[in-house]
Amino acid sequence: MFTIASLWIPFTIVAALGQVARNAMQRSLTKPLGTWGATNIRFLFGFPFSLLFLGLVLLATGDHLSAPPAVFWPWLLLGALSQIVATGLMLLAMNDRSFVVTTAYLKTEAIQTAIFGFVFLGDHLTWLKVLAIMIATVGVVITALRPGGDKSFAELKPTITGLVAAAAFALSAVGFRGAIINVPDVSFVTAASITLALGLFVQTLVLTIYLLWRAPDVLRGILRLWRPSMLAGFIGAFASQFWFLAFALTAAANVRTLALIEVLFAQAVAYYSFKQPIAPRELAGIALIVLGVAVLVGA
Repeated sequence: MFTIASLWIPFTIVAALGQVARNAMQRSLTKPLGTWGATNIRFLFGFPFSLLFLGLVLLATGDHLSAPPAVFWPWLLLGALSQIVATGLMLLAMNDRSFVVTTAYLKTEAIQTAIFGFVFLGDHLTWLKVLAIMIATVGVVITALRPGGDKSFAELKPTITGLVAAAAFALSAVGFRGAIINVPDVSFVTAASITLALGLFVQTLVLTIYLLWRAPDVLRGILRLWRPSMLAGFIGAFASQFWFLAFALTAAANVRTLALIEVLFAQAVAYYSFKQPIAPRELAGIALIVLGVAVLVGA
């Protein structure tokens, strides 16, 4: 039986499942729409669903909307703008490396989130949770690194892109948690929903203006592909809703470490959808990820 404080665990698992599905959908739209067109889908088509979620939450909780305090906005902008950069870099990396390996590089986000969360929010982690993050991160590295092979810039470029994307995702997680915990006088569910809706509004505004300025044809392409874009937007908003609920209840590093189970889901997507085989090395890495996650949840 879950207590309120431990609800971040099922929230994170649901969010991770939704994120893998959304990433796969965005990847399939990168070719016709380009990197930034596919990136904008999660924001442009996710924003209306975030408003729907917020409306349902307000009806269920009886909370009232009010203007967030000034301290809320810098955190929101950090989260929203970092996520735009991170999503674009993620899709670039996925074009150069396998879906599952890119996902593994992105999961170095967990240890970076722990560092940023401690520096910017003062999030406290016990030594056992730090150990869990380290074990899971080692599993990610084992899963990601290829033995031998060409070490040229062509090989290093997607690796570096994936690692920088992970850092941007880490800053985004810390920024959004900082925003959520600075929404006063409402339930944690409402605080998370308000932050999601405002974050997606900022992201939609910024990226749509950019595309209008630099690539108006991409926006027309997005509208032509509105059916798959709508589904990707819904899945993205659904996953984000649960990420934000988890951020409202615990340190961002805890959430992003448990989210490493996404690598398991990505393996399944890669195997069944993209026909990418699973190597023994990847299985060993996954075992360490599972061990790290188990230690984290049990700590």
